[in-house]
Amino acid sequence: MKKRLAVGMLVFILAAGAASANLLSFRLSYFVPHLKGDFWDIEFENMAFKKSSFYDVSFGVQYETFLTRGFSLLVAFDLFRKNKGSYYTNWVGYYFNDGTAFAFPASEFKGAFDPNHSISISSAPLQASIKWTPLGRRGNIIPYVGGGGHAMFWNIKMQGAMIDFDVPYVYEDEYGEVTVYQIFDVNARESDGIGRVSFGWQAFGGVMIPIGRRMTVDIGGQYFSCPAKFENAFTDFESLDAGGFQFSLGLNYWF
Repeated sequence: MKKRLAVGMLVFILAAGAASANLLSFRLSYFVPHLKGDFWDIEFENMAFKKSSFYDVSFGVQYETFLTRGFSLLVAFDLFRKNKGSYYTNWVGYYFNDGTAFAFPASEFKGAFDPNHSISISSAPLQASIKWTPLGRRGNIIPYVGGGGHAMFWNIKMQGAMIDFDVPYVYEDEYGEVTVYQIFDVNARESDGIGRVSFGWQAFGGVMIPIGRRMTVDIGGQYFSCPAKFENAFTDFESLDAGGFQFSLGLNYWF
């Protein structure tokens, strides 16, 4: 139902924007996802990942329709993808004779291999917003603020080796006992196709700087809030926020 609603929203607002838009914008952004929740807490605690490992550029397009001297209606779509691989910092792996693999503490063992996996994240907010230019649209600098709602298409994928910390085992050798954990192969994704759909809100601000009769450079920042829940591959984890911050540089063409 959510996906049908979001697709319907996409068709409606893009058709409306294409029919009456008098500003078209393309932008290059630097997206900083929130990465909050116990899923990310476990990853950052045990892996060599850092939050900044998942920051990267995104691309977007925007239609804008002027309503009054200071207000306009805009629709926008951004696309962000990032894939990053890393290894467990405090654990090394050994294979047993039966083919199973276990993680041993790296402080005491050298290991036969380093358990590792990659994580891929993607987000694509389809936005509808009201934009306000308090000083009008004429001048050497045109400041603006705005906000609205969005349908966020998002996904998380994990591939490689995962240590199951929920079930500890005791390994005994001539030197004593040590707690170890089994290692499993994982190839999991939260959703196929275009991803899961969640709904949230956004707020933004910035300035437009004219560089010609019909063109402006657009410098801005945007905040996305998007509460989301795992419903497929990662259901053992709590809810998360699929949003983040975005810092953009764009080029506007005025019709």
